[in-house]
Formats: sequence, structure tokens, C-alpha cells
Amino acid sequence: MTKTLKDDWDASKVIDDVEFQEEDAKLFQELLRNREQSADEGSASTMIVGQILKGRIVELTKDFAVIDVGLKSEGLVSVAEFDDPEELTLGTEIEVLLDQAEGRDGQIVLSREKARRQRQWEYIVNHCTEGSIVKGKVIRKVKGGLMVDIGMEAFLPGSQIDNKRIKNLDEYLGKSFDFKILKINTERKNIVVSRRELLEEERISRKAELLDSIQEGEVRKGLVKNITDFGVFLDLDGIDGLLHITDMTWKRIKHPSEMVQIGDELEVMILNVDREKGRVALGMKQKEANPWEEIEERYPPGTHIKGKIVNLVPYGAFIEIEPGIEGLIHVSEMSWVKNVTDPTEIVTKGEDVEAIVLSVQKEEGKISLGIKQTEKNPSADVEAKYPVATQETIE
Repeated sequence: MTKTLKDDWDASKVIDDVEFQEEDAKLFQELLRNREQSADEGSASTMIVGQILKGRIVELTKDFAVIDVGLKSEGLVSVAEFDDPEELTLGTEIEVLLDQAEGRDGQIVLSREKARRQRQWEYIVNHCTEGSIVKGKVIRKVKGGLMVDIGMEAFLPGSQIDNKRIKNLDEYLGKSFDFKILKINTERKNIVVSRRELLEEERISRKAELLDSIQEGEVRKGLVKNITDFGVFLDLDGIDGLLHITDMTWKRIKHPSEMVQIGDELEVMILNVDREKGRVALGMKQKEANPWEEIEERYPPGTHIKGKIVNLVPYGAFIEIEPGIEGLIHVSEMSWVKNVTDPTEIVTKGEDVEAIVLSVQKEEGKISLGIKQTEKNPSADVEAKYPVATQETIE
């Protein structure tokens, strides 16, 4: 016999009994989503690698600072990344960069140094332009130049290091200078700087100031930077001056290197200033009295002098009468009886000789001398000894 069920469990009737509301279902789904988000909070996986985070030092060891940045795990930062020792105290708030979401030990990897460089890059992009001046420290050599720390690494090409010849790049390592930004590449995040342009600008500025203030007749010091056949170029604190060979000494010299060498410091007189062309003529001998000033009074024609042969030329010999004063003994004034064509037939360089002053040309700086005049001319009394029509027996 079939048993009749007392209750009918029709599904539609059950749902109706619960009095289900659609609004309640939506609220329940929202609660589930909020729970999932709360679970993810504090997870490094939700952070972007390269993002700068604010953190606090919660522990210090010999080599590391433990940083709490509000995530589930704390991160370690090497104490070597802290430039300021005062920052290495518990509770100090710092900025760090999320380098890795999870390291080998499961902890997040943070960097104080990279955060500082990122902020510096942002500062440079926002506040500096090509042509801006920044301070930096040369940190190492690379192919083609040097790397400079200006808060971030910048490249200093070899041609932009200095405005003088560079012998050794090592002398710049570890030193701090001002640099001019030549180029900012925002895509590659690199910067090219120059020191040479600043040095050139400074040199041009000093040159303009010096040209305005320098006066003829002044005595200044300068460094020998180049030697040529015709003279010496000196650096007068930013401006080049020419010391011509004829203005170096009252003496006769063949080449400026007889008196100076590159790097020598010389005291010179300003002879002429061409402000339009930026040229300065210098002199050394002008600081001393001109030995030719009273030459005619000291050595009138007929004066008997003694001196040393200092130079031999095909047409004669030069004799130094006194420092800065030389006279020429022409080959025709060397002998009464010989037809001299080479001065070495009569004199040698370095030999002390006696001579007679024949003439003085003060304006031309010339003195003519004669050796043969120190002796009697054998033909001077020929007429007296041998009058016309006199017969002599020749053996």
C-alpha cells in the first residue's frame, strides 16, 4: 500500500519560505570582495617594483638597517647606503625604493641609494635644463671619459674634462668640481656633463676683465706656455701675451729657449695692449736700463776696447763689449795685409781680443769695430820711405 507523504518539498515553495531578497545577495558579494582586498593589503605583490616607499628604521645591525614600510614583511638596507650617519637611528623615517617584491629569503628587497638617485633624477628633470650648473664628484674612469656623481651618475667625455692637455686621468678621481649639463636623455635616464665649458667661460670672463684693467708699463707675472722661434707665449692669468725674442734681453740670442723653459714664471712689462684683438705685447729687457742709452758718450770713435768673440758669421765676428752691447768686426777690418774672406782665419769664438771703435749707430743698435786699427798700417808711411823715383835693390 502506497504511503502518502505528509509534506511537499517543492523547490519553489522552499525559496518562497526563506523570503529571499536580491539586495541581500548583492550585499553578500560586496562583503566577499572586501575580505579578499583586506587579505591582499600589506602584500608586496600589490606594489610596483621601482616604486618609492616611506619607511621607518625599526632595527639596526652591524651591516643592515631593518626598514618597516607597512608591508607584511620588513626589508633590509645596507648601512653603506646611508651618507649621513645621523640617519642611522631607530625611528628615523626614510625613503626607500622597492627593488624586488621578494628576495631569496622571502623578504622584500629595498634600496636607500636607488631611492635617493631616483629623487635626484626627478629633481634634475623638473628643475634643471641643458646648460644648468651642478656640483659633482668624479668617481671612476670609463671608456671615453669619466663618470661623475651629481646625485646620479653622469658621463663626462674626455674632451670635456679640461681646457688644457691631460696627462693622467687619475689626477681627477675623487675630486669635486662644478659641471655644466650638456644633454639630458629622459628616455635612457642619462646625462652628459662638461667641465671644460665652464673653464672656458671663466677664462673668457677673466680675459675681458684683465683687458679692461691692464695698462701699458705695468709689471706682471706670467707662466711660459709655449716657445717658438720668434718668441714666448705667456699666460697672464687668463690672457695670452707675446714676449718677442727681441724684447727678451739686450743681449743677442738665437732662440728663446736659451733663456726660458715651458712652465717658467716670468716677470714682464706690458708694452702694448690691443683690446679689440685681445693681444698683449710683453717685454723683459725693458725692466732694465737700456745699455744703448748713452752708448755714444761711452764709446766714441777711436775708443780702445777689449771683449770676447761671441759669434762668428761669414762677414765678420761679433764681440761683446759689455753685457747687452755687441759690436761687429767686419772681415775687411781684420788685417792690413791679408784679404780675409773667413773670420776664422784671424779669430776664434770665445777668444779675447782688442779692437778700436770705428763708428756707433745708436738708433740701429750697431757698433763697428776694427782689429787691424790696433796696429800700425804698414802702408801709412810708404810715400815717405819710398819717394817717387827712388831706386831700391830687391834681392
